[in-house]
Amino acid sequence: MLRPLIPVGRGTKIALGVAFFVLFVGVWAAATYGQWVTPLFLRDPWKTLLTGFDLFASHGFHVDIGITVWRVVGGFVVAAAIGVPLGILMGAYKPIEAFFEPFISFARYLPASAFIPLLILWAGLGERSKMAVIFIGAFFPLVLMVAVIVSSTRRDLVEAAYTLGATPGGVVRRVLLPASAPQIAESLRLVLGWAWTYVIVAEYIAAERGIGKMIIDSQALAATDQIIFGIVVIGIIGLVSDYLFKTVNQKLFPWSLA
Repeated sequence: MLRPLIPVGRGTKIALGVAFFVLFVGVWAAATYGQWVTPLFLRDPWKTLLTGFDLFASHGFHVDIGITVWRVVGGFVVAAAIGVPLGILMGAYKPIEAFFEPFISFARYLPASAFIPLLILWAGLGERSKMAVIFIGAFFPLVLMVAVIVSSTRRDLVEAAYTLGATPGGVVRRVLLPASAPQIAESLRLVLGWAWTYVIVAEYIAAERGIGKMIIDSQALAATDQIIFGIVVIGIIGLVSDYLFKTVNQKLFPWSLA
């Protein structure tokens, strides 16, 4: 019987997660082997897997993966290095929030792809413009998320710190940051996932290598097996990075576990 908010065991959780992927591949196989979908639009799982092996063996796809990971991580790290401190300042100090919040709220609705012509003019066709697309897509939402988290710290903890003689800076260091750190780390995990969604757009900018570049080239050739394999690889990398991020967060902030 399903009951709201009741957790399940680790084994059950893994089994249910695996069951979904098995069901998904089963439906995919039934649709393709049963000829419900023409191969021009969707290749079968085995053909897609063989295509993936060929990409690694004959086309150096591991290099494309490395380049794409570098771009995502680079744009994300810069966004986090600037966005987290700014979000903390906005959440802790209301005048700073009043100064930055209108622009940040405005900018986060702008699609990162709209900046591509300007980024090409400003940063050229190299790696900086590609990382800048990912930076723009990750930075503005991250700032607001961190600001909301910090500003939501329990007021009684803040008042207790002042009662005990803490300075404003001490309140930030000893109350706001420890209380907010687990949720900030969780926000970083979520934003890293968003950063991956911008990599295809970023690699439209005259990329010579990369997963997105391979997908774009495959579109021109109607090679749906290569497109699907590239998408699956991005999903696998994202799933692994998400798991690692979550594991690190649990080690750093064990008290935040429900």
